[in-house]
Amino acid sequence: MLVVVGGHSRNTGKTSEAAGLIRKLRDRRWTAVKITQYGHGVCSQAGKSCGCEAGTDAERSFWLRTPAGELARAGATLRKLLAQSEHVIVESNSVMELVRPYVFLMLLDFSCGDFKPSSLRFMDRADAFVVIDRGIDARGMWDRKPPRYVTAEVARLVRERL
Repeated sequence: MLVVVGGHSRNTGKTSEAAGLIRKLRDRRWTAVKITQYGHGVCSQAGKSCGCEAGTDAERSFWLRTPAGELARAGATLRKLLAQSEHVIVESNSVMELVRPYVFLMLLDFSCGDFKPSSLRFMDRADAFVVIDRGIDARGMWDRKPPRYVTAEVARLVRERL
C-alpha cells in the first residue's frame, strides 16, 4: 500500500508528517522513500547539498535523487521498492506522475506564498490537506476537502485507506 506526502513548497513539514505517520502506524512496518530532484538551483545551495536527507523510524528508508525534470529515471527503482514492501510512504509531489497511491496528503503552509508547479498540478488528487497553522486562517479556501491537521485524524484516514 502506498501513501504519498506532498507539499506546496519546500520546508512545509513533509518529512515531519511522514515520520509522524510512521510512528503512529508503526505496526505497518514502513519503507520510507524521499525523492529529490536536483540541479538548476533545485536541492542545492551554492553548489552544496541542501541537507534534506531522509531520516525516519521506518524499517527501511531510501533517498532517491534524480536530475531536475528527469523523475522517470527513478521509476524502475521505485517500482522495485513498491514490489518488495507492503507499506511504502513516499515524500514527493512529482511522484504522482508515476503512481496512484492509496492516500495522497498535501501539506499547506499559508505563511509561504510560493507554490511549486508540481503541487499545483496534483492538488486536485489530494485525499486530504494537512494545514500547517502559523496563525493564518485560510480554511474557507478549501471547502471541497476539509483540512486535516497533524493529529490522530490523519493517521486514522491513512489506516482506513490501507
